[in-house]
Amino acid sequence: MTMSAAKSAKPQDKPVKHEKGSKPAKHDKHPKEPVETHEAKRSGDERRAKQRFDGADEVAQGASSVAAPAYLQNRELSWLSFNERVLDQGADETVPLLERLNFISIFWSNLREFFMVRVGSLTDLSLVKKSIVDSKSGMTPAQQLDAIYARCRELYPVQERTFQTVRRQLAEQGIRHLMPDDLAPDQREYLHLHLQRNVMPFLSPQIINSRHPFPHLENSALYVVVGLGVEAEESRKARAQAVKDAKKGGKQAKGKADRANLGAEDVSIGLLPLPRQCERLIALPGDGLQFVLLEHALETIAGEVFSMYEVKETNVVCVTRNADLDATEAPDEDDDDYREHMKRILKKRARLAPVRLESERPLSSTAGKMLLKRLGLKAHQAYVTSVPLDLSYTWQLASRLPEKRRAALTDTPFAPQWPSCLDRSRPVMDQVCERDVLLSYPYETFDAFVQLLREAATDPAVISIKITLYRLARQSHLAEALIAAAENGKEVTALFELRARFDETNNIEWSQRFEQAGCNVIYGFRDFKVHSKICCITRTTESGLQHITQLGTGNYNEKTAGLYTDLSFITADAAFGRDAVEFFRNMQLENTSDNYDVLSVAPLQIKPMILRRIDQQIALAGAGEPCGLFFKTNSITDIDVIEKLVQASQAGVPTTLFVRGISCIVPGLAGYTHNIRVVSIVGRLLEHSRIYGFGPRDSMKLFLSSADLMTRNMDKRIEIAWPVRDAELRERILGYLDICLSDTAKLRELLPDRSYTALGSFAHQDENGVTSLFESQEYLIRQAQEARLEAAEQEAAGREPARRRAADFDAAAETRRAQAEIREVLERAYADTRSALAEAEGKMDDTMDRTAEQAAQIARETEEPVRAIVLSSEPIAASCEPKRGFFARLKYLFTGK
Repeated sequence: MTMSAAKSAKPQDKPVKHEKGSKPAKHDKHPKEPVETHEAKRSGDERRAKQRFDGADEVAQGASSVAAPAYLQNRELSWLSFNERVLDQGADETVPLLERLNFISIFWSNLREFFMVRVGSLTDLSLVKKSIVDSKSGMTPAQQLDAIYARCRELYPVQERTFQTVRRQLAEQGIRHLMPDDLAPDQREYLHLHLQRNVMPFLSPQIINSRHPFPHLENSALYVVVGLGVEAEESRKARAQAVKDAKKGGKQAKGKADRANLGAEDVSIGLLPLPRQCERLIALPGDGLQFVLLEHALETIAGEVFSMYEVKETNVVCVTRNADLDATEAPDEDDDDYREHMKRILKKRARLAPVRLESERPLSSTAGKMLLKRLGLKAHQAYVTSVPLDLSYTWQLASRLPEKRRAALTDTPFAPQWPSCLDRSRPVMDQVCERDVLLSYPYETFDAFVQLLREAATDPAVISIKITLYRLARQSHLAEALIAAAENGKEVTALFELRARFDETNNIEWSQRFEQAGCNVIYGFRDFKVHSKICCITRTTESGLQHITQLGTGNYNEKTAGLYTDLSFITADAAFGRDAVEFFRNMQLENTSDNYDVLSVAPLQIKPMILRRIDQQIALAGAGEPCGLFFKTNSITDIDVIEKLVQASQAGVPTTLFVRGISCIVPGLAGYTHNIRVVSIVGRLLEHSRIYGFGPRDSMKLFLSSADLMTRNMDKRIEIAWPVRDAELRERILGYLDICLSDTAKLRELLPDRSYTALGSFAHQDENGVTSLFESQEYLIRQAQEARLEAAEQEAAGREPARRRAADFDAAAETRRAQAEIREVLERAYADTRSALAEAEGKMDDTMDRTAEQAAQIARETEEPVRAIVLSSEPIAASCEPKRGFFARLKYLFTGK
């Protein structure tokens, strides 16, 4: 549970706590909004607060900050510097206008989450009795909070200038974000009618006085604050008289009283929450795209909503709350399982303590004091900005434009390509069994891995599929493939990490679906989040069991796989397979083992492996041998790794750190980090892959990993790092890194003064004075498209001779088949003919026998008459000499003479 409401170290800052059923103190006329509280078990609270906070080291109670080496910087301030680089993309003229607006939105979203998590954690730590200091900067939590609030006060004006510039340039392109004062008369009329019909029925206005206590303001929700005043005395008397007249009866008097509603007394503030049922972006009539935001539209009708009061002012406010939950606290006895425990924990998030108040305009003295008091905030925790307090609407604008207009204001769309190393006409499983495969997201499509799972789901040889799931997309083809496998009778084991921040609810829902489909669902360790990305497919073959192992640097999430740069390794290597089987066995037993041959698994193995290999490079440098170090990571905060890198720098080991976000190490300081270079790329895609390199480039030993160089990843999570053994894949990764480090458009370098070089500072002019920028991500997008096209052409060229050979083979086979059919017909006809002939011959023999017998019988019966005739015909025969031969034969036949 959070410690935000625990007793403060400063008595004057103690939050007011009312026990259940008790009344607020008399002096507290409007009690503070209810906040989740948590009393002692102080030692456990302190331990959990420090565990949730990366890199906090305990020192003696009451100690103040300690001096920190110059080569270290505070992680929170480094993160704010990263977010400023995100905001710089909003000011980059080489970026399309709507994309620039989206970068400003990302800056806003990042900063909101930063306050919810990091500022919330520091707030918890500041309430711990024993002093805690940051191991990198030597600052206490309270000092860090002061530095954060001060730094943000510098960033808000930069955001305002950037936003207003982009807004003005968009207006020139026909996209006009209007404020109420900008509306034309017909637009005002349209907006008022829209509000009456579509918004007013959903409004839930609130007033604050002794009978209407201060409500709970939801985290990140927008509210229109209305300053209300008491009417002039004459007006109030007129209204009061109308009410009295109504009591005397009469419909007319009653109607007059309805119109003369007096309202409540002692009301100074009204609140108007934005209704969730209503569209926030309201399109208005006019040329191009013209729109007003709902919160600004509501300000125009505040007088109608609070018609019984005098409206003095309106403003828009937003409260940011601590969202850093302690999911490791012991479950209640009533919790049926861990999933139910997480559901209960998540309900607490909505009521944690506020850490920031924002308003679009300066609040009046009355409203400002009331809000700060009721929210328990100080003046330095309140910010005023002319930028809309919720910029999520920016992502809708492109879809509201005609295609041609949209294309001119956004990045050229690209679709992740089918990997050129895989033949799309063949099963993926057959190909990964033949050789190791490396997929590069988002340049290559995540669908290739999903296709492998689909094939496994229907392959009769597949026995089981096991996978770790940290962040799934809400609509996930990968999850559907795993569910289909379970429904087909495969043994599917899914390890869900329900504590993936802000994805807890989604993971809970998916885990329920998996269970319903018959999957074996397990959860992460109590004290360690399972952040590794590994999948193991087991199948039977003629030679025994085969394991196909997939390892990734990023999540199994189709959505982020199209935006984040990550690497996915797939192999049928038996050594990887044995380690994968051992890994899942340990996960099911909640065992942090180091019994692996190829994999390095945190928290026991990754950091020691990194430190050991850095020592090896230090030894090589000492011996005058070629050496080097390279790390690509999202952030570097782990003090042990940093100190070892400083030792390597002092020994002369050249080191490049490719760090997108936080860098707690400051490079370029003589005597400490003079051999260390820190670079960063913030661009269209989010650099997310983790790559470790040991040695000079020509012989560099590469590892891929799910772990950043952060204390939380090294010591508090289950992570995996693995070596790149295949020489071809190694060269491919090194080539990818060469391209990234050659960037002259987005690559920026961290300087010893803790600032970054400007965008485009690495670009060079040609002999004509023309400066050209090389953007690595755009190049890699084109390279993937060209590689896929070339692979398709090669497949087509390779298939043509094979097609001809296949056609010739098919023709010969068809000829042989036809000949066989003819031979079969002839043989059958011959057999039928012989059978018919034999039958006819038999019948003929029978007929001839019967004919001969009949002829003999006839002969016997006619013998005498014929003899007489023949004898008597001799004279005639003599006269018919030409016929003599005939009669002679006839005579011989019957007389034998």
